[in-house]
Amino acid sequence: MPIQLVVFDIAGTTVIDHGNINQAFRDAFLAAGLTVQPENVNKVMGYKKIEAIQIILHQYNQPLLPGHTVETIHTDFTNRMVRYYETTPILEPFPYAEKIFSWLNGIGVKVALDTGFTRPITQSILNRLHWNNHPDIACVVCSDEVIEGRPAPYMIQAIMNATGVHDSKNIVKVGDTEVDVLEGRNAGCGIVIATTTGAYTEQQLRSYAPDYIIHSLDELKGIIQPQWQ
Repeated sequence: MPIQLVVFDIAGTTVIDHGNINQAFRDAFLAAGLTVQPENVNKVMGYKKIEAIQIILHQYNQPLLPGHTVETIHTDFTNRMVRYYETTPILEPFPYAEKIFSWLNGIGVKVALDTGFTRPITQSILNRLHWNNHPDIACVVCSDEVIEGRPAPYMIQAIMNATGVHDSKNIVKVGDTEVDVLEGRNAGCGIVIATTTGAYTEQQLRSYAPDYIIHSLDELKGIIQPQWQ
């Protein structure tokens, strides 16, 4: 079926992650009295962040310092991420991201973003990159704006409602984590694409059986263009 919409993840897919997300998670846990290993954080990348915190706490099953809870860790993480994105001098999109957005719009395919971040973190990214009201981005949906984050399909369903795309088989989902792939599958997307530019290696991504694995957003043209020939 013809592609009408491509839904991209943000951090690790369209925006370069320099390890700051993992670090902010670990710093927020450490402030609550828990030392968390980087690989355990990577495993929950892509999830709604408060759910990711719950998963890690369940894995470690250790008491926190008095006064600390899932909610306080989440607030601390959010504040750290907003501060980072508002001030870092190295925030930038991946090569080809904006070119791909423009190319897709040029062939009549809508572009949307979804993310495991909450709106405050996402907004700090959009502000810095001047992606607010970007002519090539039709919609941005955050995990705190739906009843359940990835791997549930609700963010993609919200994007479908906002963009007027009625059949999920006309959607391509692109992301860098296990739950990006599962989100695309659960939403019934026609094509699910994983990228190695984020938290997961190619070998890890292969175990989740995406339709394609790419190493650069520029490779999307070779996948999508045949649909229009």
